[in-house]
Amino acid sequence: MNETTNQNIRYAFIKSIPVMCGYLFLGMAFGILAQTSGFSVIWVLLLSIFVYAGSMQFIMIPMLASCVSPLTMFLTTIFVNSRHLFYGLSFVSSFQKMRSKIYMIFSLTDETYSVLCACRSMDEQERHRDAWFWISLLDQAYWVIGSAIGALLGKALPVDFTGIDFAMTALFVVILLEQVLGKERKTKMAAVTGGVISLVCLFAFGTTNFLLPSLVITVFLLSAGQVHEQKKGRHIDA
Repeated sequence: MNETTNQNIRYAFIKSIPVMCGYLFLGMAFGILAQTSGFSVIWVLLLSIFVYAGSMQFIMIPMLASCVSPLTMFLTTIFVNSRHLFYGLSFVSSFQKMRSKIYMIFSLTDETYSVLCACRSMDEQERHRDAWFWISLLDQAYWVIGSAIGALLGKALPVDFTGIDFAMTALFVVILLEQVLGKERKTKMAAVTGGVISLVCLFAFGTTNFLLPSLVITVFLLSAGQVHEQKKGRHIDA
């Protein structure tokens, strides 16, 4: 490796330390959950390498274990990860200039996106763009390593890991509370809307079938509300 590459790797490691702290432990939780659900270490590694979808991987474990239909799993994946489509648009022009653009698109998780946004300031963008690949690669490496450690621990330790699957749920509860308690009205409304619809669908469709309809209805209502706000704004401007 040349000196420039070494500098990029060091820069990427420093920038990705916060993600490392989160991904190692969340990855361990996923690995333990998968192993205790009957998946081998090899399957855990394959899921973390080729799926690499964070929350969707947690959702996939009970879905795979209960033999959910491929169509339901496909649609659930689309809706759960649809947010990547929107925030990924802000990096389209930047990724097109990179040789690793395919991998950059694949590896763009919520946390990686946050780090890349922080690195994309005017004084750092051109200088450290080559380090973006290493940031993305290191972030996935943390997740894969954490998953492998979790799967090995779940197999080796005679411990009852009941409730370990709540790790990702707890993370989303914290995010939800930040939205509800925040100052942005739109953010509060989105959080409340999603919560109410989820509860209604839970009672209407049951615990095994409520996820997909609640996602569809929530996305539809929030999209309709956004369109209405835009039309209202154009009407006021006119």
